[in-house]
Amino acid sequence: MQDDRDPLEEVPVDSEPVFQGVLLDVRRDRVRLPDGKLTTREYIRHPGATVIVAVLPDGRLLFERQFRYPLGRAFLELPAGKIDAGEELLACAQRELREETGYEADTWTYLGVTHPCIGYSDERIEIFLARDLRHVGHALDDEEFLEVLTLGVDEAIEAVHDGRITDGKTIAALFLALRALKD
Repeated sequence: MQDDRDPLEEVPVDSEPVFQGVLLDVRRDRVRLPDGKLTTREYIRHPGATVIVAVLPDGRLLFERQFRYPLGRAFLELPAGKIDAGEELLACAQRELREETGYEADTWTYLGVTHPCIGYSDERIEIFLARDLRHVGHALDDEEFLEVLTLGVDEAIEAVHDGRITDGKTIAALFLALRALKD
C-alpha cells in the first residue's frame, strides 16, 4: 500500500484554544514532526476574505485608503473584506465591493487565492476581477471609515514599486489580474 502523505507533514496530536476573539481564534497545537519528535505550533484561525480588482469603464482601478490600527497608519489597498459564516465567496466579494466603494459589477471572474500569513495563520484571500461597474451608492459598516480613489493600471504597478502600496493582498491581486488587465 502506497503512503500518499507529504513527507514534510506535521501531524496534530492535540489542540487547545488560547484566545477566541471577534475575528481571530488563536490555537496552540502539539504536533508530531516528520522525524517523530513532538513540538508546539501556535497559529491563528481566520475565516478568510475576498479582495476585488474592480475595473471602471475607463480602465482605472478602484482603490481605498483605510487606517489599519496594528500598524498605526492608512494604507492604499484594493477593496476587500472578511467572509461571513456560511457566505459564498462571490457573494462576499459582491457585498464588500458595494459596501466599501458603492459600486456593483455585472461581470465577475475568479482569479485565484493567496495565503498571506502561512507561518502563523490559516487565512486565505480569494481574488476576484470585477468589470462592468456602476455606482449605486456607499453602504459602509458603522465602524468603517475609508476614502475611495482610482489609479490606472500602470500607476498602480508603479505604486507597488515605489512603496505607496505595501499591502500583500493588493500586490498579489494586482499580479494575478495583470494578464486580464493588459488584454
